[in-house]
Amino acid sequence: MRAVHTFSVIIPLYNKEREIEATIRSVLAQRLQPLEIVVVNDGSTDHSAEVVRAISSPLVRLIDQPNAGECAARNRAISEARGEYVALVDADDQWEEGFLEEINSLINDYPDCGLYCTSFQVVSHEGLFRAPSPEERGVVPNFFRDSAHRYIAIPSASAMPRRIFDEIGGFPEGMKIAGDLYMWIKLARKYRVSFSPKPLVRYLKEASNRSASIYTPEKTAYSFETLYDPAAPIEEREFVARAALGKALILCAKGDTEAARRAIETFSFTKTYRRTLRKVQVLNRLPVRWRQPLLNLYNRLAWRIAKKGL
Repeated sequence: MRAVHTFSVIIPLYNKEREIEATIRSVLAQRLQPLEIVVVNDGSTDHSAEVVRAISSPLVRLIDQPNAGECAARNRAISEARGEYVALVDADDQWEEGFLEEINSLINDYPDCGLYCTSFQVVSHEGLFRAPSPEERGVVPNFFRDSAHRYIAIPSASAMPRRIFDEIGGFPEGMKIAGDLYMWIKLARKYRVSFSPKPLVRYLKEASNRSASIYTPEKTAYSFETLYDPAAPIEEREFVARAALGKALILCAKGDTEAARRAIETFSFTKTYRRTLRKVQVLNRLPVRWRQPLLNLYNRLAWRIAKKGL
């Protein structure tokens, strides 16, 4: 007989009054119902909390806290979680009705993993597009290698055993960009990852208030430079370079020349992500006022060409 596991659904919430109801409704529509939906309102200044309170469901639990960032909100929700497994979803993304059912099936088939993920689709003004991801269902042979140029884990399409947070700690509080990638690195160093190619999540590319678009300077003790292990296998080092340089590109565009310089210096070894490295190097040499407009133009063109830019 197949086991049915209990899931706490974790939603960090900050100024998503236009999207949060559809997100919660997609969770409530699951064929396999969660034990609870824990929403942490991270100091929203709009009507997000009121929208959540208006949803009549005993599964929904709203927790208010002063603004501390997405990672802190996730950690607070996880500390309150009662389920065996924690399933993440951002407040502007949505699940297909079979998402938790498929995660439960992955857990039964591959019970010793620390991360369970599915594929997803990107919703944009141009339409609906499948994200590039592996085609095979099962344990990912090498998470770091197999994530090169493909998506295996994003927060809204991932679930983890609740117990692992006691073993490896939570999300990096204070980190505003790429905190999820920081967590995946810590997690994949210790645990196997399983994946389903079923596209059971909708990532809203054009949603309001995406973190990269509202970035303000970080105040955190965490960084990819300190997480980086120069003695690790090359696949892991390349994945850390991917995360660090992708973040450096955003910081550089926002005017943080020094942060970009540190990333260039630490991760100039990369071969897999030379293009990102070159973009950071070029952008970092330009006047600050030129950087964001040029990066925005590049990203728009890249999306229209590839239909996979996140």
